[in-house]
Amino acid sequence: MLQDDFWSVGEVGLTSRFLLGTARYPSPRVLADAIAASGTQIVTVGLKRQLAAGGDNGSIDIIRAAMQAQGARLLPNTAGCTTTREAVQLAHMARELYGTSWIKLEVIGDEYTLQPDPLQTVEAARELSNEGFTVFPYCTDDLVTCKRLLAAGCPLLMPWGAPIGSGQGLLNPFALRLLRERLPGVPLIVDAGIGAPSHAAQAMELGYDAVLLNTAVSQSSDPVRMAGAFRQAIEAGRSAYRAGVM
Repeated sequence: MLQDDFWSVGEVGLTSRFLLGTARYPSPRVLADAIAASGTQIVTVGLKRQLAAGGDNGSIDIIRAAMQAQGARLLPNTAGCTTTREAVQLAHMARELYGTSWIKLEVIGDEYTLQPDPLQTVEAARELSNEGFTVFPYCTDDLVTCKRLLAAGCPLLMPWGAPIGSGQGLLNPFALRLLRERLPGVPLIVDAGIGAPSHAAQAMELGYDAVLLNTAVSQSSDPVRMAGAFRQAIEAGRSAYRAGVM
């Protein structure tokens, strides 16, 4: 990554543009090595998944140790929530357990596609923003919904490239490009649907600030090598954007 290429969330300056999820890795050790290989500075953790594990803190301790080694921050998420109330309650639990006001907001409206519910997501974003959270909202590429999330207090947006876990890449580059053009000063992170390093490079070439993914790394035959491949692709895509793609 170019040393002068920074982006920020609020007052937090970042150089890595790779956000990495922590679900479904073969082992905690592989996860820790993948975090190191990715160079990430933001790691997402699902509170519901941690609670379902019966309160075992072994994996989260390994995650924290790997994060500390490279100065990464924890981003809890509300994955699995289907209502505003459930998401808000889980966000408060995450802040208490993990000691961070950062929250990745997910309020799912369709169980098959895992598409976010736009109305409840905006409602939850407004409530959490008013309560001091820094909200990272998972949303679709709909411009109007994105504007409403910004008006609700979100400092950034996380539009999907394709449905979660599908690995289809950027299904609607036109809509993503339009978001970048219409919201020039807003940090934009492609979240969901990325299946290959080339997909991540494409997102960065469009001028997006970062990419968040999980399944494409955790479910590959070699998660550590794949994390490194995505790191290189994201850096290459960003460099291409800065150089000026023809």
